[in-house]
Amino acid sequence: MAYTVQDIAVALGAEAFGATDLLIDGVAEPAQATAHEIALAMDPKYADGLGQGHAQVAMLWSGADWQALGLKAAIIAPRARFAMSGLTAMMDPGQGFGAGVHPSAVVDPSAVIGREVCIGPLTVIGPNARIGDHSVIGPQCFIGADVVLGEGAFLREHVSIGARVHIGARFIAQPGARVGGDGFSFVTPEESAVEKARETLGDQGELKSQSWARIHSLGSVVIGDDVELGANSCIDRGTIRDTQIGNGVKFDNLAQIGHNVSIGSDCLICAQVGVAGSSKIGNNVVLGGQTGVSDNLFIGDHVITGGATKVLANVPAGRVMLGYPAMKMETHLEVYKGLRRLPRLFRDVAALQKRVSKPETND
Repeated sequence: MAYTVQDIAVALGAEAFGATDLLIDGVAEPAQATAHEIALAMDPKYADGLGQGHAQVAMLWSGADWQALGLKAAIIAPRARFAMSGLTAMMDPGQGFGAGVHPSAVVDPSAVIGREVCIGPLTVIGPNARIGDHSVIGPQCFIGADVVLGEGAFLREHVSIGARVHIGARFIAQPGARVGGDGFSFVTPEESAVEKARETLGDQGELKSQSWARIHSLGSVVIGDDVELGANSCIDRGTIRDTQIGNGVKFDNLAQIGHNVSIGSDCLICAQVGVAGSSKIGNNVVLGGQTGVSDNLFIGDHVITGGATKVLANVPAGRVMLGYPAMKMETHLEVYKGLRRLPRLFRDVAALQKRVSKPETND
């Protein structure tokens, strides 16, 4: 779909200049832009690319001289990267899933399907499931019994939502996402080697064979509004109480959220993060890629962890953490500097020992 430059500017809360009636039907980087695409040159370092492409219109940085750049029109937004959110939403062509219920879909007669819902090929909707208005359920998805899925949901292909899961409005799930699998809960008839090692900080006690009994997951998963789940990410159901995800939480690909976990609102959970069972995450928390959070921990509001951080103890609100084990970022950087100095320190100590231990000569 094409929009005028003026239409785009109004939608983004931005300012338009020049020939604002030009039609735009796509977005491109400056050097690849065609005459009908808007070029993204939101920093002066991208200006040279405009001369390599054919863009007539660009989104530019504040104060840019758009006419000197050879453009016919320009859009300047107060916060250009934020404006990209609205621009890309306007220009997104979608996945082409079509409309209505595909003939190959299996929808239980007791399921309640809202208005203008798309259900793709080979998708299964279980008994008493409720799908909100204007939702899109892609091909080969599974929606289990008694699931509640709020309005405006968008499920890509191969998404699975287990029985009794409750999800709010405008949920987005990328391909292969899984919600409502059983938690990883197993126990031995006698005290296990793992329990002994944890209690003693390393001693397993007598080594002997042990078998594991499964603890079933009777709880479910409750997810708030405006949550997005990345590709092949998993959220386990609770053991007794529900696993809970607040409003506005965004998960990257390959995240794993264990049973009984509680996550507050507006958090970012980056790729390959793992949160073990029964931990509680506050609001506005950012867990960097490959962060690991041990079980039964608390992470306060506004905490940020750097990539590959391993959280083994509670973290107070507002901390920026890094390392294994996690520590305040400034402390970790000092420790790292100390580690780099160790070889020189060892050489200095060896030289000092050599001088001190050298026998005295008798005149």
